[in-house]
Amino acid sequence: MPHSIAIASDHAAIELKAALAEWLDEHGHDVTDLGPHNHQSVDYPDYGYALAEAIAAGDAEFGVALCGSGIGISIAVNRNPSCRCALVSDNLSARLSREHNDANVIAMGARLIGIETAKDCLDAFLSTDFGGDRHQRRVDKLSNPAPVREPA
Repeated sequence: MPHSIAIASDHAAIELKAALAEWLDEHGHDVTDLGPHNHQSVDYPDYGYALAEAIAAGDAEFGVALCGSGIGISIAVNRNPSCRCALVSDNLSARLSREHNDANVIAMGARLIGIETAKDCLDAFLSTDFGGDRHQRRVDKLSNPAPVREPA
């Protein structure tokens, strides 16, 4: 099923971003590349915030956030309350981020995973539905924190 996907990176992940954008396009997805578009050094928060804004505004259903480690840009994306960005490094973490956490943005580190693993993660992420049920209660708490209560 095709999705609208915004993708952004920093300079460390520009090649991975280009490869994933092409792969997504080949699989019928509507891809918006938010940059950067050259190897000039940039600050990952700027691109993470732009990606988060695209998700929050409804311009894209899902997002792909990339930087050298994936850590910095995922933190930036998660500053926006409309985003649930999961840093993943394998098929299982990508699948669980959707199934259990209803993640709408996937983050990966270009210096940590190769292109084939990144494609595998993205495929798992996009082909997995949110499980709902008991997970919904937990996802709701991500936006509305409640005091910790010990089970009886």
